[in-house]
Amino acid sequence: MENRLAKLALAIGRECAQQEFRWMKHSQRPNLSEMLDRRIAGEPLQYILGTTPFGPLDLLTRPPTLIPRPETEDWTLRLARSRTPSPTRPIRLLDLGTGSGCIPLLLCHLWPPESVRAVGVDISPDAIRLATDNSTRSPIRNTFTPHLGDLHDPGLLHRLDPQPPFDVITANPPYIPLDQYHALPSSVKDYEDPRALIGDTDGLAFYRAIAVLLARKGVLAPRATIALEVGHDQAHAVTCILRHTPGLQLGPVEIWKDPWDKDRVVFARGASCATGGRINIT
Repeated sequence: MENRLAKLALAIGRECAQQEFRWMKHSQRPNLSEMLDRRIAGEPLQYILGTTPFGPLDLLTRPPTLIPRPETEDWTLRLARSRTPSPTRPIRLLDLGTGSGCIPLLLCHLWPPESVRAVGVDISPDAIRLATDNSTRSPIRNTFTPHLGDLHDPGLLHRLDPQPPFDVITANPPYIPLDQYHALPSSVKDYEDPRALIGDTDGLAFYRAIAVLLARKGVLAPRATIALEVGHDQAHAVTCILRHTPGLQLGPVEIWKDPWDKDRVVFARGASCATGGRINIT
């Protein structure tokens, strides 16, 4: 056991190795040596433990579905504070690229009972199975439905439950440019689904597709909330995509920073009415 701990310390540092070893022991699984061997080989700790905290939730994690990140947790908590749905004024939420379901599940947990109906779309059957399992496992007080689908599919919206218009749109889409993906550590490349990471050559392909989707008539409710996670150097480019997409009428746009002071979220409100003229984004 000491030899394994020494190898792990060489790989990730002594302090991190000791902390992760404590978490492994706390999981009370009988195969501690096997868990250490998997971690030494580079497998993410979250996959080894099978769960990860996300706000007050304890979510299941399984390869190859993207592991929820702390920066995503941070802005989801902030988003929850930005709106106050209620049973008398319920909202509809659409999460694009839902993965484990972490974003809509946390919002469904934090907002009052019977105040939100959420649907999460993902192209990966593995992700949809995991989101479904997390929905069953999590103590949410609202409705969340995972849906297998492709945001590029013109007929997607007609098959969702709930149906548009949506009051809240969230997304943590693939945004890593292809050349940067090849430089990622093996603990990411060898385990997490590349479809959840690579955003084409410039990292922006999915934002263009999302903007086109949101510009379709009847998708956004008046004053809808849009929150899109972005790479640390992509916020202004994504803002420009939203600004220049024909038919997408928005109010002011904000850029939210993560706890590490990196630009992390493009946050916008829809126009106050669907037929109004374009409002400049600032």
